[in-house]
Amino acid sequence: MSQKQRSARVGTLNAPPEPFVFFRRSFPSANTVLVRGDRPVLVDSGFGGDVAETERLLREARIAPESVTLIANSHYHCDHAGGNGAFQARYGTSVAAHRWEADLVNRRDPEACGARWLAQPIEPYRVVRRLSDGDLIDAGGVLLEVYETPGHTLGHLSFYEPERRVLLCGDALHADDVAWVSPFREGVGAIQRAMESVERLRELKVEWACSGHGPAIRDFRGAAEAALARYAVWLEDPRRPAWHACKRIFAYALMLEDGMDRERIRAYLSAAPWFADHARYVFGLEPEEFVEPLLAEMIRSGAAGWSGGTLRPSAPYSPPPPGWPEGPSKPSDWPTDQLAP
Repeated sequence: MSQKQRSARVGTLNAPPEPFVFFRRSFPSANTVLVRGDRPVLVDSGFGGDVAETERLLREARIAPESVTLIANSHYHCDHAGGNGAFQARYGTSVAAHRWEADLVNRRDPEACGARWLAQPIEPYRVVRRLSDGDLIDAGGVLLEVYETPGHTLGHLSFYEPERRVLLCGDALHADDVAWVSPFREGVGAIQRAMESVERLRELKVEWACSGHGPAIRDFRGAAEAALARYAVWLEDPRRPAWHACKRIFAYALMLEDGMDRERIRAYLSAAPWFADHARYVFGLEPEEFVEPLLAEMIRSGAAGWSGGTLRPSAPYSPPPPGWPEGPSKPSDWPTDQLAP
């Protein structure tokens, strides 16, 4: 085997082996991966306001957006599944997701996509294929194995291609971080489930891996061990995962509004269920009492900073385009005529 052939087979640090194409993206979108088989599959579709960018990335990879046969979601948060609706409306693209998340989406449950609790917008879509552990996704000459990896969400999925030893692990873990985990959304034992998911993925033979955010994972086993160690610390002190979740969710909200002034911050936080739950049930404060501690921690940790009178997140991001979204962005308001049969 020549060096060129081997590179195509195993990939490099940043580039996966063919026929995978890794699109590392900035917020508010999650990373997306194209499986460029005879029936192209897109793993996660990014944020709804970034669909034009998603289409451009596909064309640069020599795949017409209309030729994508399936979007396979790692989970239903708006940074991962937000482009589903536009792809379905424009191209009739099918969507596959965990069966539990599919049920919430297809019956227009207010809690679908975590949209109400997280106060995050997402455009309407429907799930055509309900996925379970052990299912196979055929991209045309490339088979992805479906792994249930709950923790970040109960219906979180990872996708593994054993021939090339490629793992697409969504928000199960990252190269140098872990996703937020909340018992308010995912139930008691959410951290333990996240740990069990990482332990399961750690046993796979992985030569190239990527997560939903950040760079490709250079040392997957090392990243898994680091994630497990951090989760173990979280189990000893529930305030640690609470702070992590609050900073991540609030920073994302700041991105979606391209920053907030103090008046807007108080209005947003007073209406955000995630904020009230953490304030009352972790920190023992009324929501209005938790505003200043959260702002102080955002500044102390470097998660955000003041620019004039506006608080903006520190991570790179592109705000949604003007006028987005044009239609309903709460699952409870989605049209029911798009329900799956």
